[in-house]
Amino acid sequence: MKGLAATRVFGHTGRGGVKTIGLRRRPLADLYHRLVTGPWTRLLVLYALVYFATQAIFGAVHLLLAAELPAGTRLLPALLAAVESPPAAAAAPLSPRWIASGALAGVEGFIRWLELAIGSGIIFAKFSRIPARVLFSRVAVVAPHQGGLALMFRMANERTSHIADAKVAVMLVRNELSDDGDLVRRAHDLELARGGSALFSHAWTAVHPVTRESPLAGESAESLAASDAELIVTLTGFDEGLTRTIYARHAYTASQIRWNVRFAEIVKLLPNGGRAVDYRRFHDVVSTDPAPAERTPARGRASR
Repeated sequence: MKGLAATRVFGHTGRGGVKTIGLRRRPLADLYHRLVTGPWTRLLVLYALVYFATQAIFGAVHLLLAAELPAGTRLLPALLAAVESPPAAAAAPLSPRWIASGALAGVEGFIRWLELAIGSGIIFAKFSRIPARVLFSRVAVVAPHQGGLALMFRMANERTSHIADAKVAVMLVRNELSDDGDLVRRAHDLELARGGSALFSHAWTAVHPVTRESPLAGESAESLAASDAELIVTLTGFDEGLTRTIYARHAYTASQIRWNVRFAEIVKLLPNGGRAVDYRRFHDVVSTDPAPAERTPARGRASR
């Protein structure tokens, strides 16, 4: 799900990301969102700081209330003295110090209950954010398909449960010249030969035929690189095991779109008549030239 972080349009950080101007960021005003969507380390460190700070503050106030403080005594020396020699005698019932201790205990209990409730809510919210386990091929390919060319990429469901009513959308983003001669970045939807699947169980190859109406018509590896093109892929579906809708996304840069190659075959027919999917060749591509070519592993990292 991190494939969009460095894209030219959707990335806010990293090389090539979009720099925002005039938008005021207020992290404390949206602290809940930052903690839920942020890393676990940030949440645990913040929760530990709040917990130990609360423990230290209430512990210090309890010591000061139990200690005998003469008039004009400074706070820090009195606190250090109370730590070195904690008072053993309890305050007399209904005395001001006894009433203050009771009020402090009530406030402390409320604060600790509030910390537990807020912390539990944030942790439960983070645990409920179960990411999709969809494997995308490291590269997309432009290969011969049904007498023409087609853009193709692979997806695989890494979980044992099925994804029902899966839908895939592909968008081509590139630099173009506007009617006024200005360089703008525009997005074009790419129509797939099959943009949905009633049941996504194993591997799925998405195919976009490059017709005359396709935004990829007349393009080449050099032209896509010159226009700084990117492919943005999104997948949605209902995970039957989790009983919830899941989302997955991935981005292919121009350098990750391979030409004149096709994906290696991964479906095998077993001797007993069954079929097997060999995911060891999931990212491999082979040349479409007439001359025989060895398997070529695609470079780069996969997005999960």
